[in-house]
Formats: sequence, C-alpha cells, structure tokens
Amino acid sequence: MVSTPFVAVPPKTYGGTELVVSELVEGLQEAGHEVILFATGDSRTAAALRSIYPTAQWPPEMLTDLNHISWAYREACAMGADLIHAHSAVALAAGRLSPDIPLVYTLHHERDENLSAFYRYFRHAKYIAISRDQASREIRLPEVTVIHHGLDPSPYEYRETPEDYVCFMGRFAEVKGPHTAMDVAEQAGVRIRVAGETHPVDREFGEREIRPRLTRPHVSYVGCVGLSEKVPLLRGARALLSPIGWNEPFGLVFIEAMLSGCPVVAFPRGSVPEIVEEGVTGFVAQSADEMAEIIRPGGRLEGFDRLRCRERAVERFSRERMVREHVALYERILRAGVAELRQDRSGARAERR
Repeated sequence: MVSTPFVAVPPKTYGGTELVVSELVEGLQEAGHEVILFATGDSRTAAALRSIYPTAQWPPEMLTDLNHISWAYREACAMGADLIHAHSAVALAAGRLSPDIPLVYTLHHERDENLSAFYRYFRHAKYIAISRDQASREIRLPEVTVIHHGLDPSPYEYRETPEDYVCFMGRFAEVKGPHTAMDVAEQAGVRIRVAGETHPVDREFGEREIRPRLTRPHVSYVGCVGLSEKVPLLRGARALLSPIGWNEPFGLVFIEAMLSGCPVVAFPRGSVPEIVEEGVTGFVAQSADEMAEIIRPGGRLEGFDRLRCRERAVERFSRERMVREHVALYERILRAGVAELRQDRSGARAERR
C-alpha cells in the first residue's frame, strides 16, 4: 500500500486520502492479510511500515512525490509483492518498470484534464473510483471499479438529542462553501461551529471571505481538528452543512457525520445525491435559502432519527465493507493474472511443439 509523502497515516488533522489509506491498511491487517505500508516515518500502523521521509513533507511537491513513489516501488518489487495499491498518479509511470506486478490505483480527485490526459497512457492499470459520479466524469478507462470509502464506526458516537448548533468542517476553500455555511446559519438564526484551515493556495479567499465572517456573533471557530475533536463536535451538532460548489468525488466528512448520527445538509453536487439518503442520513438542498429552511428551528431537522442515521451509515460506509470490496477486487486481479500466465505458458509449449 503506497500512500503519499505529504501527510502522515493516519492524518493528525487534515488529510482525506491518508485517512482512507489508514482505514484500509488496518482493516486488511485485521482480516489477516500481510500489508506493507509505504508512508512517512511519523505514520502509525499495525502493518509493516517503510519510509524514505521521516516526517510528512507539506506542502505537496512533485519531486518529493516522485522520490517517494519510485523508492517505494523499488522496495516493493524487491520484496516480491503480489500486488501494489497506490494513491498517487506518479505510481502509474513507476509501474512501467515492473509490469508483472499488478497495480491498483485509486482516483481521489475530481476530473482534471491534465491527469485524464496522463491516464490515457496507462491502459493496463486497475482503477478504483470512489463514487459512481466521479467515474462517470472521468475519461473512459479500461477497468474501473467503484468502491465507496468506509470508516471504523467505533470512534464515532451518537447522541439522541443534539445541542443547539450546526457545524462546518473542511478546507477553507471557495468550492467547499465555508462562507456560504456561515451565511446560511445566520439566515436561519442558528449558531455554527466552524472547523478547518486555509491552505496557501486559498489564502486570498480566506482573507476576503472567511476571516471577516469568523468574527460574527453566531460563529465559533474551533480550529483545525483531529479525530478527538471531531467526535464531540459532530456528536453534538444538529447538522453538518456542506454547501459545496464543486463536484465532490466523495466527501469523507459526510460519513464521519452520519456515523455520529449527525445529518448532512448539502448541495446536490458530485457524489452528494449518491451518498446522502434523503431524510435518513441527511437532506439535499437546492439552494442556500432551502438549506436555511431545513436547519431553521422547527424545520425538517426536528424529529430527525439520529440512531437510524448512524445505523444506516454503518451498513453502507463501514471499514469492514470497504475492506471486503477491496479484497474481492484484489482476488479477481490476482486470479486473472494467474490465468493469463497459464495461457501464456500453454501457448509457448504449443509453439515449441
């Protein structure tokens, strides 16, 4: 399992890809598989850990990624790995150097024309899409399997009666909609707790749209949070607001909220209609005005069944289910490889005769 060199596994605060890698590795290990994780040295795992960088290398940079991936590939090949599962596009190019080892690559991003053009050169890799919506927007790839993310439900807690606030959790980027979430909460007359941070690329947006809003009386800024802070934040929230302005490929925070019994109220972009079940795990709002109506005291959140929300999230988005689907894919790939090898050997014998 080849993670990124940019964030530790699991992430201490922000890091969606690395959280998925952690859940997958720990789940595979628990299921009895031998896993070697290539990640940064400050990662924590029950699997065997290998690293070229002792600590996370932030911000992301291409040469750092290339160094990490090429080193990991060399090590994995030397160990005689049965299969390599990578989470960086650089691994597709590295895979050319050892075509006999099957390569699985997970798409963690929205449609990117540069990456799509790159993928056209790698027709033999096995791709995983994290939602049907994401897969439908990508170029036609020869083999794509959709596997939704999953999380271990045990750290997340639900409360039958929430407190009197809604929350936003995520990057302070325009596409994530933190400014809209704060405006919607104000319009609805409810308090909002905001968790996240501004990345360097979004600094101008953060200064212009986020900083002034964080001083409003109905807003409480709780910083960039890790799991220990997420659990009580989501457990007590009446709803998680996600007024996204992009085609979200999945949205891990959605299932973190659902596992806490906290309904997701989101705009219908990207994976949202696929992930959020109306009235069961949340609500899909067509506009900011509708979102405000949903979360307003006396609105559609009243009487929401938080236990049912959690139970449905466990059913659809548990780590166990995610691991099971990955193992099924790995086994199909390995069986196909054995069959192909037998066919090649049979053909070679026929030619000799």
